[in-house]
Amino acid sequence: MNHDTTALDAAGLVRFQALRSEAIDAVARRFESEHGAVYAQFGDNGREACREDLGYHLEFLRPVLEFGLIQPMVDYLRWLSSVLATRDVPTDHLALSLDWLAAFFAGRLAETDAQIVVTALQDVKTRYLEADDAAPATGELTPTASRETEAFEAALLAGDRRGAESLFDACLAQGGSLVDAELGLIQPALYDVGLKWQNNVISVAQEHLATAIAHTLMTRGLLQSAVPASNGKRILLACVAGNSHALGLQMVADAFQLAGWDVQCLGANVPTIALAEQIGVFKPDLLGLSVSFAQQLRVVKEIMSRLEQLYGEARPAVIIGGLAINQFNRLAGALGADAWGVDARAAVATAAQFPLRNAAR
Repeated sequence: MNHDTTALDAAGLVRFQALRSEAIDAVARRFESEHGAVYAQFGDNGREACREDLGYHLEFLRPVLEFGLIQPMVDYLRWLSSVLATRDVPTDHLALSLDWLAAFFAGRLAETDAQIVVTALQDVKTRYLEADDAAPATGELTPTASRETEAFEAALLAGDRRGAESLFDACLAQGGSLVDAELGLIQPALYDVGLKWQNNVISVAQEHLATAIAHTLMTRGLLQSAVPASNGKRILLACVAGNSHALGLQMVADAFQLAGWDVQCLGANVPTIALAEQIGVFKPDLLGLSVSFAQQLRVVKEIMSRLEQLYGEARPAVIIGGLAINQFNRLAGALGADAWGVDARAAVATAAQFPLRNAAR
């Protein structure tokens, strides 16, 4: 596996993590001391947001230090910069926060570990400052929209469930499958809703409402779809611990069920221990894991390690997906997974191409 930067060893990662809270406190106090007037206008909310952002910095820094990949953190900073700009927060404070985190760890870690962390932060800062002002490129990740997507999105944002339902039903009536409607109508609409929230065009309430309506339509669509007889294969699906974005996983569950698989979908933020226990109960042929952000990649490694310990060669095959995997799919093999899928349809097609294992069944 090619690394963008040197990674910490396991012991170094433990030492780095042990300083997390102290690093956030130190840098947050420094911002309040040197730039208090900027944050005073936001009151307690501003100070809490500053601490929260520093926490996310360290969450995204961890995969840099563990996997040697810089780009996820650069993309995160570019995204955060666009969010802060729409909320009148100085974006130059992002680069400053990286400098101050580097200064903190330089003074608290042993020389070898400190050099790795400081170099990583410097490299991230350089790439972030050299990037253009455009949002992180996701063109190849954005699903192709249907003709009705714009109107469908408008209905979602207006809270017009009947209007959204009418457009969704029209898509199905035109001969499209539920998977077609989910990938061509719902997914691109929700991608754009997310961008609108990022740019402070819509509220978080509108974003949540749009997602809730979409989920209701997906559930109704599945209940109205003709589900084929079981093909005898089982898949267990879960968002790894820390991933609360489960709508895409539900699309994958729908696609597998409509392909004849017996499906259990555990939803968002599933603890690794609970996931391992359910594998023993359900005994799936295939385990599907959803990963939204780079910092969740370490959870996949933990899951793979636990599966090897519990089942050895009899473990279920593992397919992974989600935004983080779509952006950095070369990590699938490095994490120990058997395959990855860019979307629900691709996941089903990929699952049919490799031998499956009936773990403990």
